[in-house]
Amino acid sequence: MSLPSNQLRQAFLDYFAKQGHEVVPSSSLVPVNDPTLLFTNAGMVQFKDCFLGKDKRAYVRAVSSQRCVRAGGKHNDLENVGYTARHHTFFEMLGNFSFGDYFKKDAIHFGWDFLTRTLQIDPKRLMVTVYETDDEAYDLWRKMIKLPAERIVRIGDKDGGGSDNFWQMGDTGPCGPCTEIFYDHGPQILGGRPGSPDADGDRWVEIWNLVFMQFDRSADGKLTPLPKPSVDTGAGLERMAAVMQGVTNNYDIDLFVDLIGNAAKLLGTGDFENPSLRVIADHIRACSFLIADGVVPSNEGRGYVLRRIARRAMRHGHKFGVAPLFFNELVPTLANVMGAAYPELVARQAFVRDVLRKEGEQFARTLETGMEILDAAIAKLGGAKVIDGNTVFKLHDTYGFPTDLTADIARERGLVVDMEGYERAMDVQRRQSQAASQFGVGISASVKVEGKTDFLGYGAVMDVGRVVALIKGGAAVDELNVGDEGEVVLDRTPFYAESGGQVGDTGELANSSAKFLVEDTQKRGSAHSHIGKLARGLIKLGDNLAANVDAP
Repeated sequence: MSLPSNQLRQAFLDYFAKQGHEVVPSSSLVPVNDPTLLFTNAGMVQFKDCFLGKDKRAYVRAVSSQRCVRAGGKHNDLENVGYTARHHTFFEMLGNFSFGDYFKKDAIHFGWDFLTRTLQIDPKRLMVTVYETDDEAYDLWRKMIKLPAERIVRIGDKDGGGSDNFWQMGDTGPCGPCTEIFYDHGPQILGGRPGSPDADGDRWVEIWNLVFMQFDRSADGKLTPLPKPSVDTGAGLERMAAVMQGVTNNYDIDLFVDLIGNAAKLLGTGDFENPSLRVIADHIRACSFLIADGVVPSNEGRGYVLRRIARRAMRHGHKFGVAPLFFNELVPTLANVMGAAYPELVARQAFVRDVLRKEGEQFARTLETGMEILDAAIAKLGGAKVIDGNTVFKLHDTYGFPTDLTADIARERGLVVDMEGYERAMDVQRRQSQAASQFGVGISASVKVEGKTDFLGYGAVMDVGRVVALIKGGAAVDELNVGDEGEVVLDRTPFYAESGGQVGDTGELANSSAKFLVEDTQKRGSAHSHIGKLARGLIKLGDNLAANVDAP
């Protein structure tokens, strides 16, 4: 049977609700109380402390449809997006969870029952993998489900360590063996069975991963048994929707049809198979949900990843001769497609559009300047195929032209980027910045700052604040220029100001054109003053700056 994505999502939640699971809403894309993660990248993130036994809830079974982003750090799918059938920056993860309640037997039964009875998927088109030493899972598939032995594959560790069937959230945290369920799209699609040399093809697609959470991995690699064995499962909504809608490419499902259609209209193209349309359709989802969850474009941390995603989409529009402002016009289409499941997106639609519009205006200026410099550099190559690292660094550092966009353009023109040279230039700049920051800027008591800085608490390490006061040479000023030593006061900050024997935080304040190196943070009455030196650009009163505290 064919099933729209919205109905598939609801069918999953309803099935597990009938099995005694609490339906838990999706958490924010910004993880709460988890400094190890840039973004929520799996359904289990909001339940991490439940698996560790630190969070006792009123339920021991849960089900959710979690919005996720994978575009930075270890779980980074950005470079593949738009060029494969199933990579996304934003996706939804369907998941059922057991916190010390049921374990492998029920998890496997629920998974098979939902797929073959509720969704009526032909069992002959399914096969599974188990971890090499997980005899219990193998026997359950073989004896309880009656799956033929030839459709159960044991997967061991890779030569370089790790295994596709031993799952972990990150370098630390809950982990354990898993069993994966695969769907066969048919012999007309290239690709081999799981575990075979050509398993990365598109014929056999993993649609559900059942993780048996048995251990907590510490920073030194030690595995400690969890208080109670638990279950964490993840099924990509987009992949499962492709199965239910009879297509082999995620971008052909109903969640993308209108986005790709409207993107094509805005770009003036009828080539609906163009990868640029898929990039744009994917990226408007990631950008809109990130902004709705409070992330704004900046030059550091989450804001920088958001900026990279947005500008990558805008650059693909630029390939069609369309200005970056087109991107924000896709937000209403997205709200129409996904608003029923995520009403917060509808509620913040105007704000999301405004943020993307301003980013588009800013990027239009950056793009014009950067493309002129890059085109000139490429023209000078003659027959050479390598864009030198210093050019890439200059584009990034001086003009704010993202390095990944330079790499994208190079790839499209059959060129490569000298990333080693780029990294060497970056290292030189870091050393120069460190040397330049070895100075002492004392706080002057002669200047009084009216108002109060909202301190965001000891757990926050990044946020965006508005400049409410600037101090240079002991006097209030309207702006700081590159090379100036002085103080910046924001209306809100994650920087701790020196007090009670604890030294003030260090780090940096930045936007697309300026970078202020913070060497100390002191109190001026009820305000927090960031003391340091402007390493790049210009800062004026009223500017918004991304405030990023150095890691301890």
